[in-house]
Amino acid sequence: MLLGSGELGKEVAIAAQRLGCRVIAVDRYPDAPAMQVAHCAEVVAMTDPEALKAVVRRHRPDLVIPEIEALAVDALAELEAEGITVIPTARATAVTMNRDRIRDRAAGPLGLRTARFAYAESAAELAAAAAPLGWPVVVKPVMSSSGKGQSMVEGPDGIAAAWEAARTGARGSGARVIVEEFLRFELEITLLTVKQWNGPTLFCPPIGHIQERGDYQCSWQPAVMGERQLAAAQTMAKAVTDDLGGAGLFGVEFFLCGEPADPEVVFSELSPRPHDTGLVTLAGQNLSEFELHLRAVLGLPIPAIRSLGPAASRVILAPEAAASVTYGGVAQALAIQETQVLLFGKPDARPLRRMGVALARGANEAEARQRADQAAAAIEVRGSD
Repeated sequence: MLLGSGELGKEVAIAAQRLGCRVIAVDRYPDAPAMQVAHCAEVVAMTDPEALKAVVRRHRPDLVIPEIEALAVDALAELEAEGITVIPTARATAVTMNRDRIRDRAAGPLGLRTARFAYAESAAELAAAAAPLGWPVVVKPVMSSSGKGQSMVEGPDGIAAAWEAARTGARGSGARVIVEEFLRFELEITLLTVKQWNGPTLFCPPIGHIQERGDYQCSWQPAVMGERQLAAAQTMAKAVTDDLGGAGLFGVEFFLCGEPADPEVVFSELSPRPHDTGLVTLAGQNLSEFELHLRAVLGLPIPAIRSLGPAASRVILAPEAAASVTYGGVAQALAIQETQVLLFGKPDARPLRRMGVALARGANEAEARQRADQAAAAIEVRGSD
């Protein structure tokens, strides 16, 4: 059972069905992408603990795989106590959906290098917490996803607006925000980390990515980084995923900061599930992140993870709101060598909503990124009557 049925859940559902699994897709709205390929679908209020427990108890799935963060996580712990297997664990899902909990564990007991940070529960507390960190700072709700409520604040005059943005973009009713120093980084990477039930932790080739408004725009694989930096990232990723437990694929994000010749690796965030930047693995690896996730949670062998050569992704965004959509330019996009286009099948659009992704391979990183950018630019998302 997938809890959340977006574009990542759709690929998980396809990977699961290829291994003979029956898939139940659950989300808050009908016709979500994964519902279009699942055996059956359920529409429930994902943040309602009683509704969530009821749908899981009705189907009694062998595995519950959360695909989004906006969930009644306390309900997952109760279901796990009843013998339902939650991937990776109910605790991991709860810890990682709250930026304060995962950051506190990373910087505290695990001793990982993170950006300096503080918490605030009012605009006045935010102003007091931000000043010692130095300007600019980044302000985020402790509970949100895809960059919602995130802003960069250049000075004291921007605090009130950042507080309101964080409150508006927060998931749930919590008033707590996190404020952190702005890191001037050379590269932001995702290290996809595969934790197995009875096997060693495995790592995919690192993925470089660029975010805007807190949401991913493009990614490429393999990202170029030094041996020391890669080893440091792998050590930190293993430490934090070992602490969370369970099995499955984790998207662990890092910044590479400082001197380009010898940057420092700084832990940023973690998702206990396939990662949006990892869509590039559909073109760049022998096993995609979705196949790896399924093999790990089902206890199936993963003999090797290999790069197939330089690959890149670029998101396809909706320009405006629309109750239904059609697409133009698909033929032009697919005429570009070594490209794929994934249109997610979302039933409606809103400004800057991710509607698809272009994937490409090339002889080198620059060529792969150029092809992905060209293919994405060719696609037109249109409102339809």
